[in-house]
Amino acid sequence: MISWTGWPFAVQPADLDESRLPGEPPADYVLRLAIAKARAVAEQTESTQVILAADTIVVDGDDLLGKPASPEEARQMLTRLRGRTHQVYTALALYDSVTQMLETDLCVSQVPMRAYTDEEIEVYVATGDPLDKAGAYAIQHAEFRPVEGFAGCYASVMGLPLCHLMRTARFFGVEPLSDVPAECQTNLNYDCPISAAVLRGEDVG
Repeated sequence: MISWTGWPFAVQPADLDESRLPGEPPADYVLRLAIAKARAVAEQTESTQVILAADTIVVDGDDLLGKPASPEEARQMLTRLRGRTHQVYTALALYDSVTQMLETDLCVSQVPMRAYTDEEIEVYVATGDPLDKAGAYAIQHAEFRPVEGFAGCYASVMGLPLCHLMRTARFFGVEPLSDVPAECQTNLNYDCPISAAVLRGEDVG
């Protein structure tokens, strides 16, 4: 997805403890991890480029839903989320290791799940797709289509809110090399109702 900005980039993994601190709110948790990832990469490389790190979590009530450890856990998560609205938090951290400038952003999306059937859950779990997805689903899955009535940042639920990234990158004097909202909506086949508001700096997700 970052390629839709037109920026050249390289991928560098960050190895760190992602345990949640006792009583840590979801927003604090996901922002802390994004910042920690950016700083960890800065320590591992001598690059003078701005470092982007992101972290995404699925939140239902007070619980964070990670990747299911088994097909049975995937069934439980999908059953829990069915017919209800939960949240997806995606945090961004942009870090300049030379100046030590750090900027963050947070996108919180309301995700309404449709009332899919037990049979649909079984078919979807059998594909194996839920096992590497937080919350046990992919919003973009063409057959299962777990979400309906969504009106937020589709890209954020997939892991990278591009309009939030654009507005944060401006603090570093960096502008995209392409029309990111148009690229995003074309590639995702989604008419985003909030991109203009995000780019104006509004707190929407």
